[in-house]
Amino acid sequence: MRLLLLISLITISLSSVAAVYRWVDENGKVHYSDEPRENATEVQLNDNTQNNITVVQPTPITRSTKPSPGAQPNYKVVIASPAEEATIRDNNGNITVTANIEPKLPKGAFFTLSLNGQLKVQPQTSSIFRLTNIDRGAHTIVVNVVTQNGKVLASSPARTVFLHRASVIGRG
Repeated sequence: MRLLLLISLITISLSSVAAVYRWVDENGKVHYSDEPRENATEVQLNDNTQNNITVVQPTPITRSTKPSPGAQPNYKVVIASPAEEATIRDNNGNITVTANIEPKLPKGAFFTLSLNGQLKVQPQTSSIFRLTNIDRGAHTIVVNVVTQNGKVLASSPARTVFLHRASVIGRG
């Protein structure tokens, strides 16, 4: 019984080796098949078709110079959302703004948000702002990091967004 099984497996594995043929039709399109055709040439396949990937070990980044204890770090503020020139559809005029800062917000510093050049949100420690009842149209948003005495440590690039609110004017 085992001999019959072994012979069957060998026969099946030998019959599974098939040739691949390539030919070009009258329109110039290249075709591949396991059946030979007129003007077809047999394609020689490589025995090893595996992709070999080498993983390079990352090298740790070391800082060559440490900032002096009295030096002011260079803060960077970016608005994570909404995206530049995003269209926000909200009939209540709500906009949520999220900002990121690097390095971490220092003690005694706060985030402020200006909308169209005017301070819209009082200083806060959270980098998430919820604006309500904003008129429809184009708006420019800037997030600042300020100290307790009002000194600006960093400002985000201005971000323009568009707010759409449904209008009932002209419907009837």
